Amino acid sequence: MTKLENIENLHGYIYRLRGQQVMLDRDLAQLYGVPTKSLNLAVRRNPIRFPKDFIFQLSSRETADLRFQNETSRWGGRRYFPYAFTEEGIAMLSSVLRSERAALVNVAIMRAFVKLRRALSASQDITRRVEKLEGKVNMHETDIGMLVQAVIELRKRPGPIGPIDPEIL
Repeated sequence: MTKLENIENLHGYIYRLRGQQVMLDRDLAQLYGVPTKSLNLAVRRNPIRFPKDFIFQLSSRETADLRFQNETSRWGGRRYFPYAFTEEGIAMLSSVLRSERAALVNVAIMRAFVKLRRALSASQDITRRVEKLEGKVNMHETDIGMLVQAVIELRKRPGPIGPIDPEIL
């Protein structure tokens, strides 16, 4: 990734795990231009900055699911399961990795997270609108069904025999 301002490419690095949007240590290290081992070492040296709600290690199942989702193993030969950083954990990385590139990457990542949040919000708004319309359609279907049933009942009644006296109308 040569252009850090191009946040479109960052969306592919953001995963949904344990109900959160996260990025993996390997992808972050690649973006920051450091080895994964160095990134994780910097995190281990600063445990107070990375509580459990900022970073967590993937389980074997989560790792297998991600490998299946990506169709290939992107972590060839790792001896441990990858770490996932939440948005807060990624923001904290800028205080540990103090390079200009790290600052620029963090800005781009934060913008990508904001863009995803906006898209999710818009999606939820559309979902609410569709559900509201479905409710109205169901109500109209019920009303139409009742009208059809009333017409059928009216047709079953015997009509008047003979001519109708115009004075009644």
